[in-house]
Formats: sequence, C-alpha cells, structure tokens
Amino acid sequence: MHEFSVVQSLIEIVERNARQNNATSVSKVVVKIGKLSGIEPHLLKVAFDTFKEKTICNNAELEMIIQDIIAKCEDCKKEFTIENNKFICPFCNSYNLHIIDGEDMYLLSLEMEV
Repeated sequence: MHEFSVVQSLIEIVERNARQNNATSVSKVVVKIGKLSGIEPHLLKVAFDTFKEKTICNNAELEMIIQDIIAKCEDCKKEFTIENNKFICPFCNSYNLHIIDGEDMYLLSLEMEV
C-alpha cells in the first residue's frame, strides 16, 4: 500500500510549511488527487489518520478533491473530460490524445494556527 509512503511525504511537506510560517498546528490539509494518479482516496484517508497522530497534523482534517482526467486531442485540438475510461476524442474519434490533468496528486492548501 504505497499510500503510507505518500502520506509520510505529505506530512513532511506540511510540517516544513508549518515551520516556515511559525504555525503551532494544522487544522486542514487540502489535496487534489487525479483519477490516474494511482492513489486510492479511501486508503489515503486511512493512512493520513494513522500517521497524523503526534504530529503537527494531529487534529487536521484531510480534504480530498478528486480530479477528473482532462485530455486534449492532438488532431482537432479540443479539450475534454475522459468518461468511463474511453481514451478517444468525442469530437473526431482520434486516439491521439495528450493528458493535461488528472495524473498527479497536489497539496493545494493548508489551514494553520499560529
């Protein structure tokens, strides 16, 4: 379950940001998770709740924004959302696609208390 290592890295990043801002605690962590990121949101939540204990995130809520897969057709140049894992352009039926969002996980924001 790689979500544990992802959460360990996430908490390290949060702690670094909190120190830089002289925060005493973090009340909310907001992440964006792409549907193609390989991250299982429910497992990430379990891992976060497990690893946050006795850290600056001890009382933090984890908010997850699930990002759809956004693609651009290289043939007709239109952008669209991939639905039902159909990696084909709905406008021109091309398979020549470039994924522009939905593959990564990002830390979007933190709510900290000073």
